[in-house]
Amino acid sequence: MANTLILSHPQPQSTKLLSPMGAAKILLVDDDAHVRRALRTTLASSGYTVVEARTGEEAIEEIHADGTVDMILLDIKMPGMGGFEACRKIRKMSDVPVLVISVCRTQEEKVQAFDAGADDYLVKPFGIQELLSRIHALRRRSSDSEDMPPFESGELKVDFERRRVILEGQTIHLTPSEFELLRFLVLHEGKPVAHNTLLQSLWGPEHTHEVQRLRVTINQLRRKIELDPARIRYIHTEHQFGYRFEPSPQKPAKRKAKD
Repeated sequence: MANTLILSHPQPQSTKLLSPMGAAKILLVDDDAHVRRALRTTLASSGYTVVEARTGEEAIEEIHADGTVDMILLDIKMPGMGGFEACRKIRKMSDVPVLVISVCRTQEEKVQAFDAGADDYLVKPFGIQELLSRIHALRRRSSDSEDMPPFESGELKVDFERRRVILEGQTIHLTPSEFELLRFLVLHEGKPVAHNTLLQSLWGPEHTHEVQRLRVTINQLRRKIELDPARIRYIHTEHQFGYRFEPSPQKPAKRKAKD
């Protein structure tokens, strides 16, 4: 990948940067040494511990070797295993927050990143404050233990304090964004929630127009908690408005046995 300016103009001295929520380790995955050096300096000066990987393969090895990574910054354009494939493999191993960083601004690539399991997407070049703000938001969501009683309906059980989802007695692994989406919908159970309300809750006011991103996350969540995609039981679509979480009274279909 060609050398790319990652951070925009330096922040004024009067700008107070966000500090991390306790000690946190970030895995930085990028094949460009200049990019890694710039990001490592920025993150380390803000109190984060940084480990590096040059490829998707190295990132997978790092996660296998060290399960204490709290956050992953993942470039998309890399030789060998690309960022999309790496993200999908990471998602099979862990629900750690993944922030994709890329020079590409196209909606198609963003949707691909979210479909692969990314929690957020940041376009290069970006400012220090923007990067730290995104990291802070993702970590806050992933560690949120808001006082909500457990939810149980049919075969679905959600323990919000422990961030555990059980379907038919088996643990279902959700990404931080998927879990936060489920939490917000359950919090408003029985009420239609508008697209822009969900987008603002999950990713902030600057993302309220990214309806396709929300659809991708909804579809990912449905694939994990709906027993029969042809008969929606929990997450219902409110046409041209948003979504509503309300368990339907009919008995859900059992999953088909795998071959």
